Amino acid sequence: MVYPFPSQEPTLSYYNLGCAMVWPNLMLWTKRDWRGQQFLGNPGEGVVVAANHLSWFDPLLLLHYSNDANRPARFLAKDSLFNLPMLGTVMTGAGAIPVKRTSADAAAAVESAVAAVEAGEAVWVYPEGTITRDPDLWPMTGKTGAARIALESGAPVIPVAHWGVQELMGPYKVELNLIPRKTIHVEAGPPVNLDDLRDRPITEAILQVATNRILDTITNMEAELRGEDPPKGRWSMKEKERVPIKRSL
Repeated sequence: MVYPFPSQEPTLSYYNLGCAMVWPNLMLWTKRDWRGQQFLGNPGEGVVVAANHLSWFDPLLLLHYSNDANRPARFLAKDSLFNLPMLGTVMTGAGAIPVKRTSADAAAAVESAVAAVEAGEAVWVYPEGTITRDPDLWPMTGKTGAARIALESGAPVIPVAHWGVQELMGPYKVELNLIPRKTIHVEAGPPVNLDDLRDRPITEAILQVATNRILDTITNMEAELRGEDPPKGRWSMKEKERVPIKRSL
């Protein structure tokens, strides 16, 4: 079943306005390989959805994927986008959550995201914080926002991997390669196991372990979509190379 306008969303809303503008074009110019949408849950079930980030274009395709599962996608997005004419108005009206760089403002974004999850929303987060810089487009080291939202709200983290959008619009490029039509592969999986971390104080060490579990899961799912083996380390923007991954306290 395809839902260009999710049943959760009021008919006259900025979210549906955005869908009306974008959905027909995505249907025309892309082919879809959607998998695992049942893991996004039912309307009213709060979830944190964590995905890899390949392109400035992939939020539209992930929103398309979420809509087709009848789940409006509430994205955490950098605050500068909310200042753009028309786009900022639509994003605000559609329930997107702005994220600023300062720690105080980042904490406010987490608080808003937790409230949205507790209200039954599907909140989408890019754990990497930005488009990957990995030369081979594997997930980088991550920020801890997705883990914190999940641990504070008690909601499951649903991992999502996707592949193919980079052929439509490459990383950090302003381009649209529409012909031939590109197939966009998106897969959601069962919740990342964070049960052993949920009854513990939310420390930086706990958040890092949870974040690495989330990114490990997304990386392995992306490897399956690509038909390749993932690297042993994870790209660090600070070190500008792949670094070992700390998976335990």
